[in-house]
Amino acid sequence: MREQDWVERAGELFEAAMFRGDTSALNRSDEELDAVEAPLSMARGKLLHVRFLNDREENGRELELFERAAELYRRLGDGAGEAEALFWIGCWHQVVRGDGDTGRPCFERSYALARSAGDRMTMSYAIRHLGFADKDAGRLDRARERLTESVTLRRAIGFRPGEAAGLVALAYLAAETGDRAAAVRHLDEAEAVAEECGAKAVSGWVEQARTLIRP
Repeated sequence: MREQDWVERAGELFEAAMFRGDTSALNRSDEELDAVEAPLSMARGKLLHVRFLNDREENGRELELFERAAELYRRLGDGAGEAEALFWIGCWHQVVRGDGDTGRPCFERSYALARSAGDRMTMSYAIRHLGFADKDAGRLDRARERLTESVTLRRAIGFRPGEAAGLVALAYLAAETGDRAAAVRHLDEAEAVAEECGAKAVSGWVEQARTLIRP
Protein backbone atom coordinates (compact mmCIF):
# COMPACT_ATOMS: atom_id res chain seq x y z
CA MET A 1 0.00 0.00 0.00
CA ARG A 2 1.39 3.40 -0.99
CA GLU A 3 1.91 5.97 1.74
CA GLN A 4 -0.86 8.22 0.46
CA ASP A 5 -3.25 5.25 0.32
CA TRP A 6 -2.78 4.17 3.93
CA VAL A 7 -2.77 7.74 5.20
CA GLU A 8 -6.10 8.39 3.50
CA ARG A 9 -7.48 5.06 4.68
CA ALA A 10 -6.44 5.77 8.28
CA GLY A 11 -8.15 9.14 8.05
CA GLU A 12 -11.35 7.54 6.78
CA LEU A 13 -11.39 5.01 9.60
CA PHE A 14 -10.70 7.73 12.16
CA GLU A 15 -13.66 9.77 10.90
CA ALA A 16 -15.87 6.68 10.86
CA ALA A 17 -15.08 5.99 14.50
CA MET A 18 -15.02 9.61 15.68
CA PHE A 19 -18.00 11.08 13.90
CA ARG A 20 -20.20 8.26 12.65
CA GLY A 21 -20.04 6.07 15.74
CA ASP A 22 -18.57 3.07 13.88
CA THR A 23 -16.59 1.49 16.74
CA SER A 24 -15.59 -1.45 14.52
CA ALA A 25 -13.44 1.03 12.59
CA LEU A 26 -11.06 1.13 15.55
CA ASN A 27 -10.19 -2.54 15.18
CA ARG A 28 -9.88 -2.20 11.41
CA SER A 29 -7.54 0.76 11.95
CA ASP A 30 -5.30 -1.28 14.26
CA GLU A 31 -5.06 -4.12 11.79
CA GLU A 32 -4.39 -1.95 8.76
CA LEU A 33 -1.79 0.18 10.54
CA ASP A 34 -0.12 -2.95 11.95
CA ALA A 35 0.22 -4.17 8.35
CA VAL A 36 2.07 -0.94 7.53
CA GLU A 37 4.19 -0.78 10.67
CA ALA A 38 5.42 -4.39 10.58
CA PRO A 39 7.37 -4.24 7.29
CA LEU A 40 8.59 -0.74 8.15
CA SER A 41 10.02 -2.02 11.44
CA MET A 42 11.66 -4.90 9.58
CA ALA A 43 13.20 -2.59 7.00
CA ARG A 44 14.63 -0.22 9.62
CA GLY A 45 16.00 -3.12 11.67
CA LYS A 46 17.72 -4.68 8.66
CA LEU A 47 19.37 -1.38 7.75
CA LEU A 48 20.67 -1.08 11.30
CA HIS A 49 22.08 -4.59 11.02
CA VAL A 50 24.01 -3.68 7.86
CA ARG A 51 25.33 -0.61 9.65
CA PHE A 52 26.53 -2.86 12.46
CA LEU A 53 28.31 -5.12 9.96
CA ASN A 54 30.04 -2.05 8.54
CA ASP A 55 31.08 -0.28 11.75
CA ARG A 56 30.65 -2.96 14.47
CA GLU A 57 28.82 -0.51 16.70
CA GLU A 58 25.86 -2.13 18.44
CA ASN A 59 22.51 -0.34 18.35
CA GLY A 60 19.93 -1.82 20.72
CA ARG A 61 17.12 -0.34 18.65
CA GLU A 62 17.80 -3.04 16.05
CA LEU A 63 16.48 -5.73 18.39
CA GLU A 64 13.52 -3.58 19.42
CA LEU A 65 12.48 -3.15 15.79
CA PHE A 66 12.68 -6.85 15.01
CA GLU A 67 10.77 -7.78 18.17
CA ARG A 68 8.09 -5.24 17.31
CA ALA A 69 7.82 -6.65 13.79
CA ALA A 70 7.49 -10.20 15.14
CA GLU A 71 4.73 -9.10 17.52
CA LEU A 72 2.83 -7.32 14.77
CA TYR A 73 3.13 -10.16 12.27
CA ARG A 74 1.99 -12.61 14.95
CA ARG A 75 -1.02 -10.41 15.65
CA LEU A 76 -1.81 -10.28 11.93
CA GLY A 77 -1.51 -14.06 11.56
CA ASP A 78 1.28 -13.61 9.00
CA GLY A 79 3.47 -16.68 9.49
CA ALA A 80 5.98 -15.76 6.79
CA GLY A 81 6.44 -12.28 8.23
CA GLU A 82 6.84 -13.61 11.75
CA ALA A 83 9.36 -16.19 10.51
CA GLU A 84 11.51 -13.48 8.93
CA ALA A 85 11.34 -11.30 12.04
CA LEU A 86 12.30 -14.22 14.27
CA PHE A 87 15.27 -14.95 12.05
CA TRP A 88 16.53 -11.40 12.49
CA ILE A 89 16.00 -11.55 16.25
CA GLY A 90 18.15 -14.68 16.30
CA CYS A 91 20.70 -13.01 14.06
CA TRP A 92 20.95 -10.08 16.45
CA HIS A 93 21.74 -12.41 19.34
CA GLN A 94 24.14 -14.60 17.36
CA VAL A 95 25.95 -12.01 15.26
CA VAL A 96 25.70 -8.76 17.20
CA ARG A 97 25.93 -10.14 20.73
CA GLY A 98 27.88 -13.34 19.99
CA ASP A 99 25.22 -15.36 21.84
CA GLY A 100 24.40 -18.31 19.62
CA ASP A 101 22.58 -20.20 22.37
CA THR A 102 19.94 -17.47 22.66
CA GLY A 103 19.68 -17.16 18.90
CA ARG A 104 19.18 -20.87 18.19
CA PRO A 105 15.51 -21.18 19.30
CA CYS A 106 14.67 -18.14 17.17
CA PHE A 107 16.23 -19.78 14.11
CA GLU A 108 14.45 -23.07 14.81
CA ARG A 109 11.05 -21.35 15.15
CA SER A 110 11.78 -19.20 12.11
CA TYR A 111 12.61 -22.24 10.00
CA ALA A 112 9.47 -24.09 11.09
CA LEU A 113 7.18 -21.13 10.39
CA ALA A 114 8.85 -20.38 7.06
CA ARG A 115 8.53 -24.01 6.01
CA SER A 116 4.83 -23.98 6.85
CA ALA A 117 4.43 -20.78 4.83
CA GLY A 118 6.47 -22.11 1.89
CA ASP A 119 8.99 -19.29 2.31
CA ARG A 120 12.21 -20.84 1.05
CA MET A 121 14.13 -17.57 1.30
CA THR A 122 13.67 -17.29 5.06
CA MET A 123 14.23 -21.03 5.41
CA SER A 124 17.61 -20.57 3.71
CA TYR A 125 18.60 -17.86 6.17
CA ALA A 126 17.42 -19.71 9.26
CA ILE A 127 19.06 -23.02 8.36
CA ARG A 128 22.28 -21.20 7.42
CA HIS A 129 22.58 -19.67 10.86
CA LEU A 130 21.63 -22.95 12.54
CA GLY A 131 24.60 -24.31 10.61
CA PHE A 132 26.81 -21.61 12.06
CA ALA A 133 25.56 -22.51 15.53
CA ASP A 134 26.42 -26.18 14.91
CA LYS A 135 29.86 -25.19 13.65
CA ASP A 136 30.52 -23.14 16.79
CA ALA A 137 29.42 -26.12 18.89
CA GLY A 138 31.78 -28.48 17.06
CA ARG A 139 29.00 -30.39 15.27
CA LEU A 140 30.75 -30.07 11.91
CA ASP A 141 28.88 -32.79 10.00
CA ARG A 142 25.55 -31.29 11.03
CA ALA A 143 26.83 -27.83 10.15
CA ARG A 144 27.76 -29.03 6.66
CA GLU A 145 24.29 -30.52 6.15
CA ARG A 146 22.59 -27.30 7.13
CA LEU A 147 24.87 -24.99 5.17
CA THR A 148 24.41 -27.23 2.13
CA GLU A 149 20.63 -27.10 2.54
CA SER A 150 20.81 -23.32 2.63
CA VAL A 151 22.75 -23.21 -0.64
CA THR A 152 20.33 -25.69 -2.23
CA LEU A 153 17.32 -23.59 -1.23
CA ARG A 154 18.90 -20.41 -2.54
CA ARG A 155 19.87 -22.04 -5.81
CA ALA A 156 16.31 -23.33 -6.25
CA ILE A 157 14.76 -19.86 -5.89
CA GLY A 158 17.42 -18.08 -7.93
CA PHE A 159 18.90 -16.13 -5.02
CA ARG A 160 22.32 -15.97 -6.61
CA PRO A 161 24.12 -13.58 -4.23
CA GLY A 162 22.93 -15.70 -1.32
CA GLU A 163 24.05 -18.86 -3.09
CA ALA A 164 27.53 -17.40 -3.51
CA ALA A 165 27.64 -16.37 0.14
CA GLY A 166 26.59 -19.87 1.16
CA LEU A 167 29.38 -21.41 -0.88
CA VAL A 168 31.90 -19.18 0.92
CA ALA A 169 30.58 -20.50 4.24
CA LEU A 170 30.97 -24.08 3.00
CA ALA A 171 34.53 -23.28 1.93
CA TYR A 172 35.46 -22.08 5.41
CA LEU A 173 33.93 -25.20 6.93
CA ALA A 174 35.80 -27.45 4.50
CA ALA A 175 39.05 -25.69 5.33
CA GLU A 176 38.38 -26.13 9.04
CA THR A 177 37.94 -29.87 8.57
CA GLY A 178 41.17 -30.11 6.55
CA ASP A 179 39.56 -30.60 3.14
CA ARG A 180 41.41 -27.90 1.25
CA ALA A 181 40.40 -29.28 -2.16
CA ALA A 182 36.72 -28.90 -1.31
CA ALA A 183 37.38 -25.43 0.09
CA VAL A 184 39.00 -24.30 -3.15
CA ARG A 185 36.21 -25.87 -5.20
CA HIS A 186 33.54 -24.02 -3.20
CA LEU A 187 35.42 -20.74 -3.55
CA ASP A 188 35.83 -21.17 -7.30
CA GLU A 189 32.09 -21.75 -7.64
CA ALA A 190 31.28 -18.86 -5.31
CA GLU A 191 33.50 -16.54 -7.33
CA ALA A 192 31.82 -17.53 -10.59
CA VAL A 193 28.33 -17.04 -9.18
CA ALA A 194 29.20 -13.73 -7.54
CA GLU A 195 30.72 -12.34 -10.75
CA GLU A 196 27.74 -13.53 -12.77
CA CYS A 197 25.21 -11.73 -10.57
CA GLY A 198 27.33 -8.67 -9.71
CA ALA A 199 27.64 -9.45 -5.99
CA LYS A 200 30.82 -7.43 -5.50
CA ALA A 201 30.77 -7.71 -1.72
CA VAL A 202 30.68 -11.51 -1.94
CA SER A 203 33.54 -11.42 -4.44
CA GLY A 204 35.51 -9.62 -1.75
CA TRP A 205 34.63 -12.35 0.74
CA VAL A 206 35.91 -14.95 -1.71
CA GLU A 207 39.20 -13.10 -2.11
CA GLN A 208 39.60 -12.80 1.65
CA ALA A 209 38.78 -16.49 2.14
CA ARG A 210 41.43 -17.52 -0.39
CA THR A 211 44.12 -15.73 1.60
CA LEU A 212 43.00 -17.45 4.81
CA ILE A 213 42.89 -21.02 3.51
CA ARG A 214 46.23 -21.02 1.71
CA PRO A 215 48.57 -23.71 3.11
